[in-house]
Amino acid sequence: MSNPILYTFGPSVWASVPELALVELGYDQDDIEKKVVNLAEGENFTPTFLKINPRGTLPTFQAGGKAYTSTAEVTSYLVAHASNGVAVATGTDFINKIHEEQYDPNFLKVSARHEDELRSKASGFSMTFIQNRQNALEKHSATSQSADYREFYNTKLAENGKVLSIYQSKASENVKNSFFEYSRAHWDTLKVFILKELPDILPEGGFLGGDKPGEDDFHLAAWLARIVFVAGGADSSKDGVRAIEKELGKPTPEKVASYWTAWSKRKSWQEVYANGLH
Repeated sequence: MSNPILYTFGPSVWASVPELALVELGYDQDDIEKKVVNLAEGENFTPTFLKINPRGTLPTFQAGGKAYTSTAEVTSYLVAHASNGVAVATGTDFINKIHEEQYDPNFLKVSARHEDELRSKASGFSMTFIQNRQNALEKHSATSQSADYREFYNTKLAENGKVLSIYQSKASENVKNSFFEYSRAHWDTLKVFILKELPDILPEGGFLGGDKPGEDDFHLAAWLARIVFVAGGADSSKDGVRAIEKELGKPTPEKVASYWTAWSKRKSWQEVYANGLH
């Protein structure tokens, strides 16, 4: 029987969740076959990939003739099927919470709160990412194999196209200003969560799962790494989380800093973020 397949991409925030889990759960390299789907080139929009995961997202996992198409499903499978006797605390409703749209860590990469931020991102990788996505969507939606995914393509073309038009200075002032307002509101929501809600959720020491990371922790760790990265942090060491303070406008809550430090000592964290945060 063939090995399960994990479709992944190194810089992906949510694909980092099962990557952390694989190390923490003691999987051997030969246990899972990995296939890279380059999100930066829009490879997740090919009809071939959409046949596996109609949502076009990572991580995606195939095992036993079934496809697992959400981060929660993929990670839950890995927790349940760890074969080396490694047991961790199973997931709770916190996983659903951290994946709510209001806390979306992906939007931060393209968000812009004012003209200066938009100008900076429009001259950097964010523009390249958005343009590559649009190019891929236009290319793959025009093929004969795209018919079964017409609604998906139409929706994505409109959504991504709107952001691209803002980056290209082709959108109306109203559309652009609404984008700025939404971006500011998104950051404000994240600040409240990190400063007020997260410290109440985190334990005094260790992890949500206890002395070692549990299923909830795999999700939170990847999420927090992305937030710190977008805030300008690249250092995955114990002090790296402090980079977020310029966005928070306040010191990092002690429980959040302690949680980050606990992760920074883990082999899984050091492997997944060996080349810096993402």
